[in-house]
Amino acid sequence: MLCLLTMLVGQARTQSDALPTATSQSTDAATIEELTTKVDALEKKTTTWDKIAAHLPHVSGYIQLRYQWDDAKESSFSVRRARLDFKGDIAPKLDYRLQVEFASKVQIVDAYVQYKPFRQLNLKVGQYKVPFSIENTEYVPLKFEFIEYPMALRKLMGFSEVIGGETLSATGRDMGLTLYGGFGKRDGRNWITYDLGVFNGSGINTADNNRSKDVVGRLALHPAKGLTVSGSYYWGEYGKAYLQRRRYAAGICYDRGAVVVRSEWVGGTTGIAATDDAPANQLHSDGWYAMLGWRALRSLMPVARYESFYADSDRRASTRQTNYTAGLLWQPLKQLRLQANYTYEEYAAAKHKNVVSVMLTGIF
Repeated sequence: MLCLLTMLVGQARTQSDALPTATSQSTDAATIEELTTKVDALEKKTTTWDKIAAHLPHVSGYIQLRYQWDDAKESSFSVRRARLDFKGDIAPKLDYRLQVEFASKVQIVDAYVQYKPFRQLNLKVGQYKVPFSIENTEYVPLKFEFIEYPMALRKLMGFSEVIGGETLSATGRDMGLTLYGGFGKRDGRNWITYDLGVFNGSGINTADNNRSKDVVGRLALHPAKGLTVSGSYYWGEYGKAYLQRRRYAAGICYDRGAVVVRSEWVGGTTGIAATDDAPANQLHSDGWYAMLGWRALRSLMPVARYESFYADSDRRASTRQTNYTAGLLWQPLKQLRLQANYTYEEYAAAKHKNVVSVMLTGIF
């Protein structure tokens, strides 16, 4: 009897001890389920925000402040560039860019959409850099080693180009569309790349002023890492007088590791409108440059450039200008660049000139 009572009490205690354990397990399960629900809701919110954020533009920009002195007449501080840049994705293979300039006057410099379905064939539509030459295509201001682009590019590709008595100040850009792509991919690079574009020919933020469209083509070979061999051709007609505008460029560039070496020749034929004193004519111009840069330190790069330009190739002796430039590029931070250039300008028919330029770039 005593044994039976002992067994019953033991069973009761066992059942009593088991009851809180079951309740605890039930509570823990409810807590875990509640936490899981909260985590799922949080993940859903995060995913939704990620989707929204993915379609928001990435905003960046930079400001370039320059001081320039020469022994002829100039000594001036100026805001060289002040730009805001908006980039984003519309769809997996569709993106856009809007870049606005605020220096001197507010204007759009880049506004385009790109559709990139294949490595071999892509489409860009809008306003952007004309795919002509190595420097105009691949060396934007934040990558370019000097303060000024070479004369041949500035005088023949819309930086300060004179056509029909008008100065085309288009920063090397125009409005149009371009097909581009690459072939022969190996070691992470395309061995051959191409650009084929159609443009207004009248510069940035300007409607075409004739019924003709300008055509540009560029072919580049990349036989080794860092090495580019490029050829460009531009055909166009400018203004209501349909003045001829032909441009040609050939160049080579090696940019890898501590060394950058680059040289290009640019030539062109520009129509001259008839006047009361002279019939319509054609002006032939050409020039070339060679530069060398050495990344002595991670943040320090001395550079040098020789360039020569003939405003009238038929009168080479009297229209030649030769520039010798030595410079230093210091970038202690990703967001900060300091450039100093000294240029000796040698003129065939004018007094030679010394020019000193210093430019500070803040990037955000």
